[in-house]
Amino acid sequence: MSATLFSPVSLGAIELKNRVVMAPMTRARSPENIPTPSNATYYAQRAGAGLILTEATQVSRQGTGTIATPGIYTEAQIAGWRRVTDAVHAAGGRIVCQLWHSGRVSHTCFQENGQPPVSSSAVRGDIRTFTPDGFTPTSEPRALELEEIPGVVEQFRQGALNAIAAGFDGVELHAANGYLIDQFLRDGVNQRTDAYGGSVENRCRFLLEVTDAVVDAVGAERTGVRLAPFSSVWDCHDSNPRPLFLHAVAELDRRKLAFLEIVEQINESDVSKSQAAAVADFSIDDLRAVYHGDLVLNGGYDAERAEAVLAAGGAAAISIGRPFICNPDLAERYAAGAELTPMGDPSVIYGGGDAGYIDFPTMTQ
Repeated sequence: MSATLFSPVSLGAIELKNRVVMAPMTRARSPENIPTPSNATYYAQRAGAGLILTEATQVSRQGTGTIATPGIYTEAQIAGWRRVTDAVHAAGGRIVCQLWHSGRVSHTCFQENGQPPVSSSAVRGDIRTFTPDGFTPTSEPRALELEEIPGVVEQFRQGALNAIAAGFDGVELHAANGYLIDQFLRDGVNQRTDAYGGSVENRCRFLLEVTDAVVDAVGAERTGVRLAPFSSVWDCHDSNPRPLFLHAVAELDRRKLAFLEIVEQINESDVSKSQAAAVADFSIDDLRAVYHGDLVLNGGYDAERAEAVLAAGGAAAISIGRPFICNPDLAERYAAGAELTPMGDPSVIYGGGDAGYIDFPTMTQ
């Protein structure tokens, strides 16, 4: 491998030893919504990456959407994440917490007093989520009242402060994949007629308010954002994504973030209704034209393709997901040109115990 993929880079205040980023991946291994010792082992095993982006981590009970996912809103969760960050740092890695509110991709069983999940609008998706009773249709959501929105922004702000208190090197806002921020962005869900709906500028308002609150709390140099302009997930669509995402990205450019992660393509899935956007009249080059900060690109990359994009100056780093599941030393294997362990039993990807989670050997084992 050439030096490009394995040269150091700084994303804001976060110094990476290489440009291999572990992408956020839900693994559903935190049964009480609190990070466990096994979670600490899992992330420390993958500290060879220049940067680890954690699995989506809910900023409140209201933001919970599926079983066994960790939060960052209680003292016990902060302490659990502290064990994780300590383990990653001891192994020489850097780690960022991905902040998440699932919005309508949820069920009443996760909500306080069995209340309905919240969203930008009371639009129910043709989707299901994992509950204690199995893969279950999501509950009918209710629209957030105008006066409630500042409180949800505050959930993200406090979540960012909690993440820094837990020892994270920074935070990433999950504004992709059909969750709450995306539900405000896209007109297939957002039917509001107030200051948060209608025009592109209004639909971007929630994203930018959350971003500004988090930047004010922990600094732009420790804040990233994830967007997925070229796909739709969890039945969350937009009729004309080009002007929407060009405006969102241009506004994020003004915030001087540590990085902007763009999902270029997604693995299509019947489970999450993941698919390429119906309208694809723009490309990553259009986004590069309006975003001048550091980009992290995601979407089916291997070492060779990552190297080519980095060498061409198309990104500062590349985030890679699924290969990290079975290859805890993925970055080291890329550096050595070693063979990768193929994906194993798909039934152990989401949920379960240590099998299929922390029992994959490194190439030296």
